[in-house]
Amino acid sequence: MSAQCGVAAKQAAGAPMGFFERYLSVWVVLCIVAGILLGQWFPAAFQALGRLEYAQVNIPVGLLIWVMIIPMLMKIDFASIHEVKDQKAGIGITLFVNWAVKPFTMAALGWLFIRHVFAPYLPAEQLDSYIAGLILLGAAPCTAMVFVWSNLCRGNANFTISQVALNDLVMVFAFAPIVALLLGVSAIPVPWDTLLLSVVMYIVIPLAIAQALRKHFLRGGENAFKQAVDRIGPFTIMALLATLVLLFAFQGEAIVKQPLIIAMLAVPILLQGLLIAAIGYWLCRKFHVQHDVAGPATMIGASNFFELAVAVAIVLYGFDSGAALATVVGVLIEVPVMLWLVKMVNSSKAWYEKSL
Repeated sequence: MSAQCGVAAKQAAGAPMGFFERYLSVWVVLCIVAGILLGQWFPAAFQALGRLEYAQVNIPVGLLIWVMIIPMLMKIDFASIHEVKDQKAGIGITLFVNWAVKPFTMAALGWLFIRHVFAPYLPAEQLDSYIAGLILLGAAPCTAMVFVWSNLCRGNANFTISQVALNDLVMVFAFAPIVALLLGVSAIPVPWDTLLLSVVMYIVIPLAIAQALRKHFLRGGENAFKQAVDRIGPFTIMALLATLVLLFAFQGEAIVKQPLIIAMLAVPILLQGLLIAAIGYWLCRKFHVQHDVAGPATMIGASNFFELAVAVAIVLYGFDSGAALATVVGVLIEVPVMLWLVKMVNSSKAWYEKSL
């Protein structure tokens, strides 16, 4: 990695949690309320927005998703991938947990809780859709917020950048096949053309745009790049919140009728985050990975690229689907869960290092 990119990477990985990120769950709750109320008051307006589609992609949401994702993807430095040789165990664990464990445990928990434990209390016609949303969450490891979690648990900045870059590269090729496999195993029809379109629209194209912008701003030096990211960054949260208002405007009637749906969807998502964090942290300790690498290696699997999951759920199943709602619940609970996990990782450092 060049010195210029190295500084930029450390700035990205070491950025403190901003005001909006720290209280993201609060904003999500407010968006739930606002979306439900607006959907009840102006149903015709939101239905008109829902009909603004081209090639199965809702145009307003597509634009919002790009605004949401591109600033995050600008922080990824693919030039750092060669550094994985310095942390082979940590990289191996993050790849194993994110791609060989996480999607499958999420599908299993979804099957257990949605098909069985909570099935009598959920709308029967949405069960498949809820499970599909959980699968989409499980197949998308965190891309952006992991930089924040890594900083809070005093993680190795270069390792964080390397693992995010490598996982994003894997995601381009593995996301669609894994989602299709798990949907098929769950007896849910697989819309291959729409799924592949989603990968192109919400991974490949934004990634290419983000990397082009990154290269452009880095020509002015690391300070110019950091200033550009700082200027663009707030639009990510604003676009996310606007998308959530749209989602809940469509979901409002179902939620008003069955308000406990969100709590029931939160159970498998919460258990998944804790399970994956425990597996990742335990494997890092077992293979004697240093603590500042174990932290970010654990965090990337425990959190989700929920922006991608939300986008693909909307394209595959629509605004008013159970899949879209399930992915949004992932946004709702992620921040408090991850802050608790950061605290656990930091407080257990002495215990962890006894085995090194």
